[in-house]
Amino acid sequence: MSVFEFMFSPFLELDFMARALLASAAIAIAGAPVGVLLMFRRLSLVGDALGHALLPGAALGYLMWGLYFPALFFGGLIAGLLVAALASLVARISPQREESSLASMYLLSIAVGVVLVSRSGSSVDLMHLLFGSVLALDEATLAMVLGASGLALLLWALLGRLLLFEALDAAHLERLGYPVKWVHFAFLFIVVLTLVTGFQALGTLMALGLVLLPAAAARFCVDSLPRQIGGAMLFGGIGSFAGLLASFHLNWPSGPAIVLSCGVIYLLALGFGPAHGLWSRWRRPRHPPHPGVTIRTGVVVTRGEAP
Repeated sequence: MSVFEFMFSPFLELDFMARALLASAAIAIAGAPVGVLLMFRRLSLVGDALGHALLPGAALGYLMWGLYFPALFFGGLIAGLLVAALASLVARISPQREESSLASMYLLSIAVGVVLVSRSGSSVDLMHLLFGSVLALDEATLAMVLGASGLALLLWALLGRLLLFEALDAAHLERLGYPVKWVHFAFLFIVVLTLVTGFQALGTLMALGLVLLPAAAARFCVDSLPRQIGGAMLFGGIGSFAGLLASFHLNWPSGPAIVLSCGVIYLLALGFGPAHGLWSRWRRPRHPPHPGVTIRTGVVVTRGEAP
């Protein structure tokens, strides 16, 4: 078997592998801006909490219509938005921070979801909800994944600058007259939409992996946010391709194989990333900074001339 046949024949000859690759790539592309902004805002665990919060809605959809993707999709979307809204409400009416509220809500949500599925389904159904099944996508489900991914990208194109401004200086944005709480909820909506799009492929436990790991890897390679988004898209696509290839040849579960491939890319970037990888930081000259310059997380901020 030639190298070309080894790498590409599964996707050229088998329709289910081609659909899986297309869906995974769409999720990676739509999830790249989400992952980068979650990393920028230091809200990675918030994304994890929202990913787990999808389970009870998906479980209810499963109990009513079975493993029917539209039911799982809208059930998970409603559950994720409800948990985000409740966490924001608790943070506003109590001293508890929003991240802590989300942690409490997602633990409750995942417990309810597991109980619902375990009482009326099988262990196979539970594993499907938790870990997904990207190889089982049919054409209708693929079309819905592509449509939801396109909607997420459209929302980013329309609201991206506003979301970044809110992350940088929410108080100033509010002084300009923008409804900051609605801008923040729009960000949470896009996060939930992206995670629920990846739900069928990777499940509630793995959906964040294809969103966050490529973004974390890109952070070690480039500094600017637009380049980080582009790098996250590239790394997510490579991780999807490599994971599905490993799943086919080694008989690994597809979702964990994709996340594992993205994890390998992350470790390589951590070690050898040109911007902030350990190797580049070790080789960088260790001269004291100019007295008129402050260096923070790889971004040089000029204060003015030295006295």
